[in-house]
Amino acid sequence: MTDVAQQRAERLAELPFEVSVSAGPKSVGGFFASIREIVKHRELLDLLIRRELKSRYKDSTLGFAWSLIKPLVQLLIYYVFIGQVLGASRGVPDFAIFVFSGLTLWGLYAEIVATGTASIVSNGGLIKKIYLPREIFPLAATGSAIFNFLVQMVVLLLAIIVLGQFPVSWNLLWVPAGVAVVLIWGVAFALVLSALNVFLRDIQYLVEVVMLLMFWASPIVYSWSFVVAAVKDHTWLLDVYLLNPVSLAILAFQRGLWQAGSQTRVIGGNTVPPQPWPAHMELLMLGAGIVGVVAIFIAQRIFSRLQGNFAQEI
Repeated sequence: MTDVAQQRAERLAELPFEVSVSAGPKSVGGFFASIREIVKHRELLDLLIRRELKSRYKDSTLGFAWSLIKPLVQLLIYYVFIGQVLGASRGVPDFAIFVFSGLTLWGLYAEIVATGTASIVSNGGLIKKIYLPREIFPLAATGSAIFNFLVQMVVLLLAIIVLGQFPVSWNLLWVPAGVAVVLIWGVAFALVLSALNVFLRDIQYLVEVVMLLMFWASPIVYSWSFVVAAVKDHTWLLDVYLLNPVSLAILAFQRGLWQAGSQTRVIGGNTVPPQPWPAHMELLMLGAGIVGVVAIFIAQRIFSRLQGNFAQEI
């Protein structure tokens, strides 16, 4: 660790975190006061989101088309090499829809966390010059990620309609539930990591590594039935696996859009039952949402405690 990083770590350790996450009225009041400040600056938030989108594709010939190119290339790689060459698609009907559903929701979460983590440092010039609620910067990164998600969502829905697999059923309610859980946890991590990244710049690089590990720990290129078969008699591992709220959200998203996974099929004269889903998903999703809201409260209180030193550290 360099001398500068060591000094930042020492100053970070000296800050009184216990005050920020206490359960007293002051902490609760401070949380809602921050929300009121953000609402008061909502026009500025909108401008920052627009600036984020424009700067990302500045001087680019294809512009916003790049928000589609990366996930489509990923889809091609996973579908051809993992699905066809390695045979992952054999037990997964409509593998392309299954994979692209997971990639679409995962892309939303990954972008919120990655761009949110770097948002305070990358906007250091503004933070030094004017006063504004600093939470706006991670939220602006979230708004930009939502825009890209909606673009990819349109492509996903068009593909589902073209293949005649649009799920007209109550299962569609799983889609907003999955998106909500991802947004809640994405914002919570973006807030706390963006604050910590000001003091410890290695955080943003650590996030990249952790996100890579989390990608393969989520059911994106393999189905829940694969997870169930892999653990066999150690069913307690399924509970551990579902502790990851993002994995749970992706399963809900797939359950809502991947119609083939909920249908009985006939393969080679044999009747194949629908893909299994975790038991009591409704309660699991509700729990993930409630705990996520608590995580946002704690993350914002930590952020609030650290933001007083942002200008001098940047």
